[in-house]
Amino acid sequence: MLRVPTSTYRLQLHKEFTFDDAAAVADYLCALGVSHIYCSPYLQAAPGSMHGYDVVSHQRVNQELGGQEGHDRFSARLKELGMGQVLDVVPNHMSLGKENRYWWDVLENGTSSRYASFFDIDWQPAEERLRDKILVPVLDDQYGRVLHRGGIRVVRAGNKFHVEAAGQALPVSPQTLPSILGRAAEIARSKTLSFLAGSFGRLPTPQYEDRRKVLALHNDKVVLYTLLERLCSEEQGVCDGIERSVEELNGNEDALDDFLNQQNYRLAYWKTAGQQLGYRRFFDVNSLVGLRVEREHVFEETHALVLDWLKRGVLDGVRVDHPDGLRDPLEYLTRLRERAPDAWIIGEKILEPGEYLRENWPIQGTTGYDFMHVAGGVLVSSQGLQELTSVYLNFIGKDAAAVLADYTTMAHDKKINVSQEALGSDVNRLTTMFVEICESNRDRRDYTQTEIRRAIRELAACLDIYRTYVVPERGEITDEDRAHIAQATVCAKARRPDIDGDLFDFLRDVLTTIATGRRESEFVQRFQQFTGPVMAKGVEDTAYYCYNRLSGMNEVGGNPSGNGVSVAEFHAYHEKMQATHPLTMTALATHDTKRSGDVRARLAVLSEVPSRFASSIQRWSRMNAPFRRRAVGGPMPDANTEYLYYQTLIGAWPITAERMQAYMLKAAREAKLHTTWIANNKEFEDALLEFVAHTMEHAPFLKDVEQFVERVKFAGRVNSLAQTLMKHTAPGVPDLYQGTELWDLSLVDPDNRRPVDYERRRAVFDEMRNMMGENVAARIMERMDDGMPKMWVIHQGLQLRRERKESFGADAAYTPLVVNGAKSDHVIAYLRGASVATIVPRLTMKVMDAWRDTAVVLPEGTWTNRLTGAAMNGGAVPMRVLLRDFPVALLVREDGLNA
Repeated sequence: MLRVPTSTYRLQLHKEFTFDDAAAVADYLCALGVSHIYCSPYLQAAPGSMHGYDVVSHQRVNQELGGQEGHDRFSARLKELGMGQVLDVVPNHMSLGKENRYWWDVLENGTSSRYASFFDIDWQPAEERLRDKILVPVLDDQYGRVLHRGGIRVVRAGNKFHVEAAGQALPVSPQTLPSILGRAAEIARSKTLSFLAGSFGRLPTPQYEDRRKVLALHNDKVVLYTLLERLCSEEQGVCDGIERSVEELNGNEDALDDFLNQQNYRLAYWKTAGQQLGYRRFFDVNSLVGLRVEREHVFEETHALVLDWLKRGVLDGVRVDHPDGLRDPLEYLTRLRERAPDAWIIGEKILEPGEYLRENWPIQGTTGYDFMHVAGGVLVSSQGLQELTSVYLNFIGKDAAAVLADYTTMAHDKKINVSQEALGSDVNRLTTMFVEICESNRDRRDYTQTEIRRAIRELAACLDIYRTYVVPERGEITDEDRAHIAQATVCAKARRPDIDGDLFDFLRDVLTTIATGRRESEFVQRFQQFTGPVMAKGVEDTAYYCYNRLSGMNEVGGNPSGNGVSVAEFHAYHEKMQATHPLTMTALATHDTKRSGDVRARLAVLSEVPSRFASSIQRWSRMNAPFRRRAVGGPMPDANTEYLYYQTLIGAWPITAERMQAYMLKAAREAKLHTTWIANNKEFEDALLEFVAHTMEHAPFLKDVEQFVERVKFAGRVNSLAQTLMKHTAPGVPDLYQGTELWDLSLVDPDNRRPVDYERRRAVFDEMRNMMGENVAARIMERMDDGMPKMWVIHQGLQLRRERKESFGADAAYTPLVVNGAKSDHVIAYLRGASVATIVPRLTMKVMDAWRDTAVVLPEGTWTNRLTGAAMNGGAVPMRVLLRDFPVALLVREDGLNA
């Protein structure tokens, strides 16, 4: 039987918030109404990891969190409380480093490694000098320069040797040890050491496909290292000889260069990674290498511990990180489902507006970004957004507006840029593959590498979703896939008329399996793994920081230039969810969101007051003009950055100057308009930080900002309560990100991963529970500034989900309620099952006290508002009555009709 949570609470575990810390807050979360704690990845991660996605071992629990013992205590505590557990798992990649024994073995032994098949490495790239080698781009300068100044050394550690460079350790291939041990044998005059040196040199180099020979190599190597260790312990002269040999090697630049060139890796300047890296990464992060989890032995070894926890009931479900990075997501999810038939499985799949999760994926749904887009989009004014477009473009000036006015083109260009730079090595790999495909087709063999490279970049940039899911080996392709590829082809032809249209058509034919073959199938799979990073890095991590019209709409899976979501579209989405994925996750904040749900809720109010916002930012810009630095290219910061700054202040107020500086610096680097992460523009960054510092000390400006925030704050809080209630009653399983049970005005990570004050939350919760009884809503509302109304909505929603599971399950209907009257468009009202009704307002700046004749039509029966205690009969109930004592309404029919 499927083990579905009624709700989840996301905890970010790290060395400063361990299993024992999580166990200590579990009783509070249980009392709040949470059924399952949903943990960030906690298999062994890289030292000091603050998030857990950089896994180095799938066989161990992270020692920094408390290890297996801490995990056992935490799990036992949850069982005591009757709570369950959901874990975030990372199948797509692992972190590099000495702690990752798989990777260390691959660097040591190359294609003869026992684990070479675990990683997605191109051992035969087009560049001959990199064949059978792994590029290690860690040096801070050209290799030869670093070598010349002594920045690369060989070091002996016991009976082993490694290379130290750029603060990292890299293993030495055993077959290359004769150059060290042979000279050491001469120095020590040891025949035994001479024999060992020769034996290391005679070790074979089988390919990883020959498992028997690879294991034999490993066993022989272990024996030789054991004999070397014994010899060193018995003859001090041998140790001294080895030390002297190593010193001589490090002192001879040419000899050291020759030794390094014999290794299974190539040390290189870090900038080479963009164009020459030979392994698939997580996006453009060089330290995260792609796993070949589609291979069954890799799946089994990397999932054994998690599958055991699922089998034993330690876990009830998993969240699959970045399934789009996998070669074959459906195959992976099917295998996972077969091994864990009762698990609640959700995938971190980013869906673009209008896109839905594939119904043949054997999982319950997504991590909730699609819900986030719909819930936030319905709270903004379509007309106001159109006015904000003019406000924005007028503020940033003609030159910037010329670039940013067409969001679609701007986002496309950012995708092109990222594929040229950060993802250049991925493009080169695809280009080499497609050149080979064209070479075998006489009608296309004359297309050049340059043409093909440009065409691949263009087609990827034109794709309007993260990826397609074509599997040539199984003949799997849907009409949806064909449509997206056809759309991208038309777009690419229109944007690049200088490229032969037939080349785009041929790419389309390969990607839609019209043109087939072994090379073609491999290209399809690789291209599909590539388009997700292009979208993520080009749009999420670049365009979203460039186009700032209403920054609260710049969230993954959203449409920053869109006009919001109508009430009808909101209902249609949830009817679709109830029919297809009724147990998906619903969320308003995650560890990756650009802004918290409360910040977005407040920013949504700007769409209701575009004129007031426009006059305010113009006034603020004049007030702060003395703080902008003059420069040849124009004032710094530029108007677009300044515009984002003012929105961020409004959304996150009150906020410290330090937090604002950290956020604005990150935002500017992500935008890549004036500075970047890899090429810091110190002049611009200094000017920006100074601007923030000076304005945050400018009393008249701060007073004006505070007055503006006071005007929109209540409406923003009503928006927050509305989306919070919808999250708990719409189709799906609500997730609460750590700390957001009270008002949370966090920005992007690491701001949203700050320590949570659970003592304060316990205190507010205890006070709230003691307020039960008459006039409870009024007393709760008096604590608005504390965030108690939000906690109240969450608590009542979670309690109701526990009490009436039948109203929120897979079979519970979602039915829009009829709303009549002059302000009907300002109401979202729906029924779950037959006994739970949700009524929330939208666009509230002008409507909260002017509902006039607007009423919601409830089914017959006796209804009680769980948030106020008020009772009412079915029929047309006026909005002014429903929301008289509290900004949102959660109604329950008390006559026993719960179907």
